[in-house]
Amino acid sequence: MTSVERVVVVVPARDEERLLPACLDSIRVARHALARRRPELGVEVVVVLDRCTDRSAQVVAGYGDVTSLVSTAGCVGAARAAGVAAALPAGGDDRRTWLASTDADTEVPADWLLAQVGLADEGLDLVLGTVVPYDLETRVLRAWSQRHHLGEGHPHVHGANLGVRASSYLAAGGFAAVPLHEDVLLAEAVKASGSAWVATDAVRVRTASRWRGRVSGGFATYLRELASEVTDVAAPGATQSLSG
Repeated sequence: MTSVERVVVVVPARDEERLLPACLDSIRVARHALARRRPELGVEVVVVLDRCTDRSAQVVAGYGDVTSLVSTAGCVGAARAAGVAAALPAGGDDRRTWLASTDADTEVPADWLLAQVGLADEGLDLVLGTVVPYDLETRVLRAWSQRHHLGEGHPHVHGANLGVRASSYLAAGGFAAVPLHEDVLLAEAVKASGSAWVATDAVRVRTASRWRGRVSGGFATYLRELASEVTDVAAPGATQSLSG
């Protein structure tokens, strides 16, 4: 068993000036909670500004304890990978570095980092958490809940709530430069390597229930399709284009 000595939080962002402050505020609370219990741990937060055209960069600049990185990839998988690469120095002890992944439209709980580091110190190399959308119409949220098992041993993988030991991440090839499912591909590769992992609901995060996403087939597309299945519920802007 190898104890964690360093934590890196990676947050990809694409034009998220409205939601990014709540995300970074929640990470700061989680960071302080970890510092109170584990003051010896180094923690770094990296926001990857991926083709941002709004004021996301200015938002990040207002947080003195957050590092920003500009990406022109226009691809969430590449953005996540760039954030990790920038934070992992060559020759470091990757067994003792823990990578925590979330999204700019997500708020993490106060014990998010504490729980992940605790599981890592127990010998786990991959932690898959759960996600719940907020601001959904009641019937759509009920339909969501019926389709998602929010408990221990759940079957879900979310880049908005994932933690992985750096050595396992690197051995698995890291986040693939793909627009969708980079989180699933990484989890599958880590599992296939024989690394110890857990799917837990112990540190559930809240993510925005946006109806228009960055790519077709992503979370926003899923929510629109779910809303269309619920009687008398229509997604906002349903007459508009359904592209990503």
